[in-house]
Amino acid sequence: MYYEVIPGRGAGKLENGLTYDFGDSLAPGTIVEIPVGQNKMPGVVLKKVVRPDFKTKSISRILYTKPLPCHLVATAKWLSEYYQSPLSSTIGMMLPIGVLKKRRNTGVKNIETEQNAKKPNNPEHAQTTHVSAGKTEQVAKLPFIQLNTAQKNAVKALQEPLGATKLLFGVTGSGKTNVYLEMAQNALKRQKSVILLVPEIALTGQLVRVFQEVFSRNIVMIHSKQTEVERQKIFDSLLESEDSKIVIGPRSALFAPLDNVGLIIIDEEHESTYYQENAPKYSAVRAASFMATYLKCDLILGSATPTIADYYLAEKKGSLVTLLEKAKSGAVKPEIKIIDFKDRDNFSKNRYFSNVLLKSITDNLENSRQTLIFHNRRGSAPLTICDQCGEELVCPNCFLPLTLHADNYELVCHTCGFKEPVPVCCPKCKAPGLLHKGFGTKLLETELNRLFPNAKIRRFDADNKKGEGLESVYTEVAEGAVDILVGTQTLAKGLDLPKLATVGVVQADAGLSLPDFSAEERVFQLITQVIGRVGRGHIEKAEVIIQTFRPEHPVLKFAVDEDYIGFSKYLLKTRARAGFPPFKHVMRLEITMKTESTVLKKVRETVLLLSKNEELIVSPPMPAFHERTNRGFTWQIVVRSGSRKALIKASKGLDRNFRVTLDPPSLL
Repeated sequence: MYYEVIPGRGAGKLENGLTYDFGDSLAPGTIVEIPVGQNKMPGVVLKKVVRPDFKTKSISRILYTKPLPCHLVATAKWLSEYYQSPLSSTIGMMLPIGVLKKRRNTGVKNIETEQNAKKPNNPEHAQTTHVSAGKTEQVAKLPFIQLNTAQKNAVKALQEPLGATKLLFGVTGSGKTNVYLEMAQNALKRQKSVILLVPEIALTGQLVRVFQEVFSRNIVMIHSKQTEVERQKIFDSLLESEDSKIVIGPRSALFAPLDNVGLIIIDEEHESTYYQENAPKYSAVRAASFMATYLKCDLILGSATPTIADYYLAEKKGSLVTLLEKAKSGAVKPEIKIIDFKDRDNFSKNRYFSNVLLKSITDNLENSRQTLIFHNRRGSAPLTICDQCGEELVCPNCFLPLTLHADNYELVCHTCGFKEPVPVCCPKCKAPGLLHKGFGTKLLETELNRLFPNAKIRRFDADNKKGEGLESVYTEVAEGAVDILVGTQTLAKGLDLPKLATVGVVQADAGLSLPDFSAEERVFQLITQVIGRVGRGHIEKAEVIIQTFRPEHPVLKFAVDEDYIGFSKYLLKTRARAGFPPFKHVMRLEITMKTESTVLKKVRETVLLLSKNEELIVSPPMPAFHERTNRGFTWQIVVRSGSRKALIKASKGLDRNFRVTLDPPSLL
C-alpha cells in the first residue's frame, strides 16, 4: 500500500507530501518515521494513494498507534493555504520537537504534582474521581460557580446557538473569568475537553490559578518553560487520553492533540502574542475560528478591549455578547487625573513623578496601601549619545539604539540581546562626554528608592531574572508586602491586588507617534488595562494618575472615560478613510539585500510589478523599522486590497526570498 506523507520537521519548504510504501493499512493522521534523503524525520500520513510509476521508500515505523486528531491535520492544511506557508511547516507545529527520540517513560505524573496545582479548600469545589474500564469519570458534583445576573445572561447568550464563534466584550472587573468557568464546566458535563488560550502564562497567572483551584484534576498546562521531554510527555498523554481535559497555555496550546474538543476560549483576544511572527506566521485567533467551525464547537473571544476588526465583525454578524457591569457591588470608578508633562510646575519636586503622584504615593505608604507605577519601556535610558559629535551608540547587529542598564552599567540591545560595557569615551571622536537620554523602568526604580528609602519597591519587567518574576512572588505582592510596584505591560494585565490604591502612568503617550496603523489601538488597550487594575471593590477610594505630553489626544480621552464604543467609532472612521482592517486586507513584504543599491533596485521592480494589478493598493516603499541588520538592508512594501485572494495570488508571483506577512497585526 502507498501513502502520501508530509514530513513534519526539517524537510525544508515542502508544499505537498511525499509517497511511501507500507505493508499495513494506515489511517490519515498516523504519525510515522520516514526516510528523507539520508535522514530520518517524523511525518504525518495524509491519505492513501495509488501505486506511483517510480520507486518508493518505505515508512520506517509507526510512532503512535493513535492518529493525530483529524481537526489538527485539517487546521495544518488550512494554515498552509491561508497564510501561504509550507505544509511541512504547519504540520510540524502539531508535533513535539523530540518526537523521534525514544523515552523510557512516556507517562505524565499526576497533574497536581507535575504543575503545582493548588488543591481547593472550598468543599463546594471538590471533585472525586475513580477509574473504570480505563476511563476517569467524575462521580461527585462538579464545582459550583457563583454567577450574578449579568454573567448568567452572558453565559446564556454564549450558548445560543451551540457551536458558534462569539466575542465576549466584558469591561475590566466584570467577571469574565466566572463566565469562562461556567462554560468550561458545561463542556465537561458533555464529556468534552476545553482549550483555554492565554497571551502569556506570566501575565495571566491569576486566571490560571483560578482554573487550577476549580478544576485541579482536569488541568493540563502547556508553556515555554517546559523542557522538550515534558512537552513530549504531555503530548503523548493527551493523544492517548480518553478523559476530558482543560488545556491551558499560549497560542501553541491550540494544537494540543485532543479528539473531543467542545470549547475553545481565547482570553485577552486582542493581544499581539496570539500572532506568530516567525515562520510559519499565523494568527491563533483565526486558526481557532477555523478549528471551531470544523469541530462545530464553541469559540469565545474574551476582552475588555477587543481588536477593532474583531469587534466590527462580531457586531456585523450578531455574535457580540456584552458584559458591562462590574462583578463586585463595591467596585468604584477610580478618580482619574490627567497631568500635563509640558507644564513643569506639575513636576517641581521631581522630573519623572508629578507632585500629585508623589503625594499619592506618600499617602499610600502612610495607610499601608500599594502604588503601581507603569512605564512601557525597560532599562534606565533608551538613548546614549556623545555631547560633542552627536554620535549615537547603536547595536552592531541591528543598528538600533542601545539601552543603558545602569544596575550592570552596560548597554543592551532589546532586539537581539547584544550587550557591551558602557564605553569611557565616544567611539567616534574619543570625547569623554556621553549623555544618556530618556528613561525606563530601571531608572524609575532607582529614583523611587531615593525618594522613598523605607518603602519596599519591586520592579517587574522582561529584565527580571529567572525566579524573580511577578508570578513567583504574587502572594507576597497580593498581601501587601510590596509597597510600590514598577513595571511594563507585565503589570498592566490580569492583576487583582486587594491593597492597590493608585496607578501612575509615567508617560501615557509614548506609543502614539509610532508610524503604524495599530499604534492608537495598542495605546488605548494598554491604558484601559492599566486603569482596570484599580477600583475593583477592594478599597473605598482609588485613583489613576496619567502623565502625558498630549492631554488633549482623543485616544487618551476615550481611555480615561472607559469609552470603548466611542473609541471604536473614532478608529473605524480613521481606518475606513485610510483603507486598513477591517475594511481592507493587508500584506507586508520585506525585501533584504546586502547593499542599499541592490535592495532599492529590487524594491522598484516589485512595486512596478504589483502596481499593474488593479485589485491592489501599493503604498510607497519605505525602509523597514529595523532597516539595517547583519543580513543587510531591509525595505518594506505594504499592499492592501478588498480581496484577500488577490493578495494571495499576488504573493505567489513574488521572489520566494521575500518575507511575506499576511494580516500583520503591526507594520513595525
